[in-house]
This record gives sequence, structure tokens and C-alpha cells, in this order.
Amino acid sequence: MIEVHNISKSYGSVQALKELSFKVEEGQLYGLIGPDGAGKTTLFRILTTLLLADSGEATMDGLDVKKNYKKIRKMVGYMPERFSLYMDLTVEENLNFFATVFQTTVEENYHLIHDIYQMLEPFKKRKAGDLSGGMKQKLALSCALIHKPRILLLDEPTTGVDPVSRKEFWEMLKKLQQSGLTTLVSTPFLDEAELCDEVALVQNGQILKVDSPHNIAMAYPHRLWQVKSGANYKTLKILKEFDHKISAFAFGNVVHLATNSEVSEEMIEVHLKQNGVEHIQIKPIQAGIEDVFMDLMQ
Repeated sequence: MIEVHNISKSYGSVQALKELSFKVEEGQLYGLIGPDGAGKTTLFRILTTLLLADSGEATMDGLDVKKNYKKIRKMVGYMPERFSLYMDLTVEENLNFFATVFQTTVEENYHLIHDIYQMLEPFKKRKAGDLSGGMKQKLALSCALIHKPRILLLDEPTTGVDPVSRKEFWEMLKKLQQSGLTTLVSTPFLDEAELCDEVALVQNGQILKVDSPHNIAMAYPHRLWQVKSGANYKTLKILKEFDHKISAFAFGNVVHLATNSEVSEEMIEVHLKQNGVEHIQIKPIQAGIEDVFMDLMQ
């Protein structure tokens, strides 16, 4: 449904995308996972025909993004990173405006947005600029869906919203997927990667790895330990000096320590106690997407 082949794009001396390639199958919920500056927004602008790539090819449902840009704009729903609706129009007016632009009506396609819009309906007379972050997000998604797109592109849709709104948003995406909608979503939140069918880990305009979240996590090549103590900053510093350390990173109030398979819990504990760390809790854990991403970036 979406195919990207060796797409590159530079802004002067800064190369935003470097021969990036991946494929999204019809009906997939596909994630582009990476930090700010990874090139995600540049790619989305190319796919939505708002920006031309320097080289490479991209197609949406078999249509070339350069040659068939008018057709693509009609079949794609796009939610950009920043809220881009009309702040001085009400919720209802924004939705009607976008429906009119695509030569349809809210009534004709209301079934597509019913589950989302019913949360907005009590505020339909409120100006978009006066909505909360979560409500703005729901309005933007409704406007992106009102013309019945075949492909949905969402650029960091949950950035800046509260955890409850993030959870609700992903529940909406799962429901939309059940209707057959193909969705490409970018996010810097690695926990959201686990909600996708397939993900591409992106850094500095390049894809580091592509697979299902489960397969990526299972392919983690090291033994991983969760270490907690009464002084986690000191613990992290000391573990970084551990002779058998492959990597050590803070994860909330614990440290994730990667080692080779020969390292034991006792060896880690002895090292910490010799350096004055007390109240130590150590256990082996399964790697997650974030652990894989940190390992690939080393």
C-alpha cells in the first residue's frame, strides 16, 4: 500500500533522509519510531506530496507521489505534527470545512468518525483554539478521516497530550485498523511501538531495523539485567565502570545493564557492594524496543 525506495532528502548541508526504504502492507498499523530530528516529518511531507525528495521513489497504493499528487491528496488522510486546524472556527465548523474541501459532507461519512466525534460533540460550538490537547487531537483525527481516506498518515499524533489521551488515541487507531484502514504513524515514544504490527526504527534519516515489535525485542543479543538500589544515580555510574558491561542506561528509577551470558547476578552485586552501594535488587529481564534502540545507537 505504501512503498518507499531509497528516498533521500537534504536541507543544505544537513541530510534529513539517507536512502530510506520500507514497505507498508494494506491494512497494517505501521510505526516509524525515532527521536526528534530522525527525519520522520520530512518523510511524511514527501509521502503527502508537500515536499519533493532529492532522489528515490515513493508510491501510495501504486501511485507515484510526484506524478499522481492530485489523486494521492484525495485518498490520504494526514494529521501533521503540529495542530493545523483553524483556531477561530468551532469544532463543528472545522469538520464541515474539511468535508467541503473534499466535496463530501459530514453526514455522508459520519459513520467513519462516530466513535471519535461523540467525545467532541458536547464541545462542538467551542472554538478549536480553546480545546484541550487531547480534544484537539481527536478533532484533527476526525478532520483527517472525514473524506474516507484509504491511507492515514499520522505524524507524532500523541506528542504533548496526557497519558489517558494517548491511550484513548491508540484504542481509536486499533478500531480504525479493524475497518481495513492502512495507517502509518510516527512517534518518539518507544512504548507505542509495541502497539504496531510492524515498526521501522529510525535515526539520523536511516532505518536501523525493521520487523514486528516482538521479533525486534526477541533478537536482542545480550543478557539484560534490571538493577535497583537506594541510590540509582550512583548505581548507574558504578555499573558504567563494570568490566563486563556492554551498556548501562537509566530506565526510570532502575538501571538496565547489558552483559554477556557469562555474567551472573552475584558478580554484579559484588561489584556494587565493593563500591559502597546498598539495598540492591537485581533480576534478569526480557529486552524491550527501547533497549534494542539504545543498543543499535551505540
